Amino acid sequence: MVSQAASNDPLAQQILQFYPQADTNGDGVLSEAEEAALSKAALQKYPQADLDGDGKLSDAEKRTLLRKVNPSAKPVGEKDLSPPKLGASKPPVVKADADPVRQGPRQIKPGQHGIGQRIPDLEFTDIREKQHRLSDFTNRKAIVIAMTGTGCPLCLKYAPSLATIEKAYRARDVEFIFVNPNLSEPNETLKKAIQQHGFQGPYVRDDQKRIPRALGALSTTEVFVLDHARTLVYRGAVDDQYGFAYALKTPRVNYLTDALEAILARQTPALQATTAPGCELFYDKPTSTNTANTITYHNRISRIIQANCIECHRQTGIAPMALESYEEVKDYAGMIRNVVQRGVMPPWFATPEPADEQGGTETLHWANDRSLSAREKHELLSWIKAGAPEGDPANAPLPKTFPDGWLIGTPDEVYEFPQPIPIQATGIMPYQYVTVETHLPEDKWVQAIEVRPGKLDVVHHVIVSIVSGRAKAREEAGYWGAYVPGNSTLVYPEGYARLLPKGAKLRFQMHYTPNGTATEDSTRIGIVFAETPPQYEVKVAGLANRKLRIPPRAANHAEYASLNLPFDAQILSFLPHMHLRGKAARYELLTSTGNKTLLDIPHYDFNWQLLYRLAEPQTVQQGDTIRFTGWFDNSVNNPANPDPNQTVAWGQQTEEEMLLGYVEYVVPGDQPGEKRVTAQSDRTSPNAGNVRIAGQQYKLAALLNAIKRLDTNQDGQLEKNEVPAKHQRLFDALDSNRDDRLTADEVREALRQHSP
Repeated sequence: MVSQAASNDPLAQQILQFYPQADTNGDGVLSEAEEAALSKAALQKYPQADLDGDGKLSDAEKRTLLRKVNPSAKPVGEKDLSPPKLGASKPPVVKADADPVRQGPRQIKPGQHGIGQRIPDLEFTDIREKQHRLSDFTNRKAIVIAMTGTGCPLCLKYAPSLATIEKAYRARDVEFIFVNPNLSEPNETLKKAIQQHGFQGPYVRDDQKRIPRALGALSTTEVFVLDHARTLVYRGAVDDQYGFAYALKTPRVNYLTDALEAILARQTPALQATTAPGCELFYDKPTSTNTANTITYHNRISRIIQANCIECHRQTGIAPMALESYEEVKDYAGMIRNVVQRGVMPPWFATPEPADEQGGTETLHWANDRSLSAREKHELLSWIKAGAPEGDPANAPLPKTFPDGWLIGTPDEVYEFPQPIPIQATGIMPYQYVTVETHLPEDKWVQAIEVRPGKLDVVHHVIVSIVSGRAKAREEAGYWGAYVPGNSTLVYPEGYARLLPKGAKLRFQMHYTPNGTATEDSTRIGIVFAETPPQYEVKVAGLANRKLRIPPRAANHAEYASLNLPFDAQILSFLPHMHLRGKAARYELLTSTGNKTLLDIPHYDFNWQLLYRLAEPQTVQQGDTIRFTGWFDNSVNNPANPDPNQTVAWGQQTEEEMLLGYVEYVVPGDQPGEKRVTAQSDRTSPNAGNVRIAGQQYKLAALLNAIKRLDTNQDGQLEKNEVPAKHQRLFDALDSNRDDRLTADEVREALRQHSP
């Protein structure tokens, strides 16, 4: 006979999804016997959930079990026992018309984009000075006209793919024509690309954009497929392997080859038109006569570019294309407009601080803020809209110079990989980990750190951590050095320094992004030692949630990690880290008087592991909590998502996930080199992560948080029968008055006394 009480128990039903074998008859309803079997199976794996040791599961114990089986699941009927200040973070505020950071190809309406039209008999001259007309190729079964370039990063990624497809389909009577619409790219560079990738069809330098205009081309990666009657039958992306802010191991959809197979079979392609993520093409137009007040390249725009762009976008810089001349900027004006309007360039993703209430001016909140001012953005976009007038070269600024060699000056020590890491040409690579010995005979204080990749154009980011003695490096221990494009140094002011322990090893986490050419990398790190011991030791804590679980197809799943401060501190900077499903992030300060947002990133971009350094340190006090929230997109709408059908857990590789919020800080009054407990574990916020501390202090911190979690009447006291059995001996040791009650103040005092 089925027990109605058991069959209607929602907590038992929640547990059943993890132990489906307990439902022996498969009817989805638990009898008393089946529920007993379920309890037995669950307790065999999680015996600590049986708090009273009776071999059965009460409702409270079922909730405890559910939190252990799946920390992201909220047990049915569970009360939120968190103090009001630890309420869940509000979802990130995203403008309704905001474009996502990650963008892949999207289907577009064929008829509105020229599908079915006959293309004129275009004339052109290839780079070898040979003249052609499209009608020269009417004996072919199809013609592919591919936009390309040697500067756009997506063009570089797709060049090997185009060469492979051309080789396969030329033998099947398909002609390929490659069109480079950029004025600034020299012929020598184009010829080198032809040789490197093995392009066989005509390669056309079309800096007047005659062919792109005739086709209505929108980006530098777009391909156009014509049948032998010159009817446009497909336009769009090559495939979906690469896009804005993502890359896949292999394509999921092969748009170009699918279209070619259809044409060769005398069929209509199933998908006829898509967008093609790439550098947006810019078509200039006649401009009115310049006046003294006209914004031109030479009198204004060149200065904006100098101040904000050419640190990376120069001939010897790390960006794929240079923006040092009028011709170069004009070539990429369309793409500049695109990325500035979307807010992804210059790379800075923190929500702007509100204007000064008194003066109405933008205040400097972040010392390394890369974003354009409202005025710069308006002037740049207005100039492009006006046709990008050049102006008088006599009004140009002085050339900007950049130092050769190390940005931190001559290092006292340089450490390099024992051997280079080979980098594949295409696809994606798993993280590479390299350990380098320092052989330091004594502790050293470090004033400046610089990470220098050997091959800048394939290094996505580098995180360097310290491994001391036999300890294994853990992400929560914090970074020691870091590199992202445009940010390779950590330079501390006088009186501040990082500790490099005696005999320490440097562990490099390397994320490489293949760019179309196989190569190798040997990264170095340079270090400048402080002349004297510092007044403040700079430390880093990592707020991590190793128990995160992101459900399949969840589009906006939140996970949390929090750090409860056992001492006063000053925060210097933040560095959030998530993987391909990371969507948004936020740091908050939770105090007894209210909550404050420290850093809000509504559009997180995995391609930019940015450090956000405060212009003025943020003071935090003992008892405050720092909470790090991450939102994840595990849906099919995330083009970077390796598999939306997976439940995603913590892991090192990009197809797995992390919720890791680094915080750089100092502790005023501490003696540099003094070891302290970093933080208390706090599980009171939803799905809260765990900042680990060691030994006895970790147990004490667990009890402190148990008071918050298990104190059902919220009187600030924990009764002994509410404490898990494994902690009761410690409870007895702390219960000095033997009243079988423990207060938060008693635990904090014990924690203070046990701190080193």
